[in-house]
Amino acid sequence: MNIKRSIVLRVRVVFILIALATAAIPIRIAKIQVEEGDKWREKAQTINFQYREVPATRGNIYAGDGSLLATSLPFYRVALDPTMAKKSLFDSGIDSLANHLSAYYRDKSAKAYKRMITDARLEKKRYIVLNRRQVGYQDMQKMAEWPIFREGRLGGGVLFEKVEKRYRPFNSLASRTVGFVNEDEYGAGIEYSFNEYLKGRDGKALFQRIAGGGWKPVFDAEDIKPEDGFDVITTLDVNIQDVAETALLRQLEDRDAAFGSVIVMEVKTGKIKAIANLQKNKNGRGYGENYNFAIGDQGNTEPGSTFKLFSMLALLEENKVSLEEKIETGNGAHRFYNQVMRDAKNGGYGTITIREAFEKSSNVAISKLVDMHFGSSPSKFLGYLDQVGLREPFDFQLAGEGKPFFKKPGEKDWYGTSLPWISIGYESKLNPIHTLALYNAVANEGKMVKPYLIQAIVRGNKIERQWDTEVIRKKIASEKTVKQLQELLEGVVVRGTAKNIANAEYAIAGKTGTAQKLENGRYTKRYYTSFAGYFPADRPKYSMIVVIDSPTGFAAYGGDVSAPVFKEIADKIYAVDLELNPSSQDLIASEEKSSNTPFVKAGKADEIHQILEKLGVPSAPVQPEEWVKVVANQNQINWKTNDTDAATVPDVSGLSLRDALFILENKGIRVNYSGRGIVKSQSLNPGTPLQSNTIIKLELG
Repeated sequence: MNIKRSIVLRVRVVFILIALATAAIPIRIAKIQVEEGDKWREKAQTINFQYREVPATRGNIYAGDGSLLATSLPFYRVALDPTMAKKSLFDSGIDSLANHLSAYYRDKSAKAYKRMITDARLEKKRYIVLNRRQVGYQDMQKMAEWPIFREGRLGGGVLFEKVEKRYRPFNSLASRTVGFVNEDEYGAGIEYSFNEYLKGRDGKALFQRIAGGGWKPVFDAEDIKPEDGFDVITTLDVNIQDVAETALLRQLEDRDAAFGSVIVMEVKTGKIKAIANLQKNKNGRGYGENYNFAIGDQGNTEPGSTFKLFSMLALLEENKVSLEEKIETGNGAHRFYNQVMRDAKNGGYGTITIREAFEKSSNVAISKLVDMHFGSSPSKFLGYLDQVGLREPFDFQLAGEGKPFFKKPGEKDWYGTSLPWISIGYESKLNPIHTLALYNAVANEGKMVKPYLIQAIVRGNKIERQWDTEVIRKKIASEKTVKQLQELLEGVVVRGTAKNIANAEYAIAGKTGTAQKLENGRYTKRYYTSFAGYFPADRPKYSMIVVIDSPTGFAAYGGDVSAPVFKEIADKIYAVDLELNPSSQDLIASEEKSSNTPFVKAGKADEIHQILEKLGVPSAPVQPEEWVKVVANQNQINWKTNDTDAATVPDVSGLSLRDALFILENKGIRVNYSGRGIVKSQSLNPGTPLQSNTIIKLELG
């Protein structure tokens, strides 16, 4: 009986507790709804709706001639709110929409797409991504006309979510200079260095949380529109850049070198027209632009014999020597304390003039002269670094510029042998751009200008910031010294270590450099080769430096490795630059006089059409083909298709050398040419099947 009473008691207690809890629920609900309602409604709003950032459109990067180097192209993720369309619209359009989706994406059947959308509608899902593959703007426009989609976002529920991707029309051209920036805003090149201008200002928009944890945008009056980024205008010339990269790559591959750099700069202005940096890929196959050795800290290395120009400047400025003075080099070896300085030539040069010593790049002669005249006052020699502006970096526009390094007398790493070795480009570090600035100053009658790559930051027609030529030193040396340095540099090409690149068309002035590589504290038989100079020597317009690291094979010196690259680039620039090549202007003028129609042979259809329109010359309608030949028919111009896309040798007759090089080298054809003007003939007939390592010779006239 006691057990029964105990059980009944427990049941009654449990019943009472349940009854009390049940009674408390509506009381609690009422309290939440009435007293705390505003609080929880606000919290729900915060959880399900949120203002989120809307990325701004990144600014463009342009070459100096307006060519687009980098831009942001819009791509779209196609999503759908399947509950938005009315039943009649949905039922009449779903079959056709599914067919369109299946035909476009080709990953599912129309039946599968219909099932996916219909099921989502029945489950009242407010957001589904129809396909992860993003579509371009043109395809998005076409999709917007499909059934259901054509009713738009509110009527049909379609969502075209914009996703921007960085696009480079010239692919890898100047890729390291253009650079990149990642999600953490870390990167390299222009994209990174000018990110604050390029990225713009993000906006804000209201987004709603959807099933699965995703977010979809909703319209709201308080949305803040993003402010697009500024455009960056560079000084680069895409044609010179292309020529520089092509010539450098060819030599790197031929010599199986580690890396190479080229900088081409305008003498008077300091505008950089090309920067090429190619490095052997990690897998050992091919080359890519992985680091900017021309400017960055990793390119900061012992310059070698190109630094002898500075040594001669110091000697001449001190009136210590004359160019015709004799110097004894003996058998090519000279001892400084416990180290022996050697010349590259076995047996030495004997007794030679100082002019010959520079032209032949005698280490013994230059180091003896500097030690003889500055040995007791090395600080005076190094003081000329401040005079010419080589002691400190230039504060270049791209991040990561290497800092020049020179030992200082009196410091613990200064030895009796330091000055002789510094005088020939060892025990010091310079970037290619610093060495080039010195040579450019000699070409510019002694005026050193700061190299620059960016000329303007713009948005539309408004210039936000602008750069112009900046003079670092009005005179790096006296007029007499500069003239003598110019003579020495011309002599190197005419009679010295770079006579292999001399030509009759125009004069080149410059200096070869070959420095042994220092590895693990010891100099090796691997070399850092270079050639720095300018052209045409009698009226300099461009200066250039070429460096190639660790070339293999016979005669791996600056004159054999880097100088030919300099000449190839210079030849092609000279051939297409009318300012340097006045005979081409005379040829065009004579052709124009002999005809009632302008001198037009072949080229890009849109460019020729624009020219003829400006001149008021009637012409047949422009064909869709990119390249055309032009036939003058009395007073009208007719167009003839010039097919350059086939896997055969194209017809480049009548084209300028610039256009011919562009077409042929983009097909992997190596080009040799002679003469000036336009292409008169080609060694391979048009239509000949392309083979690997095809070489073609063009005759210009």
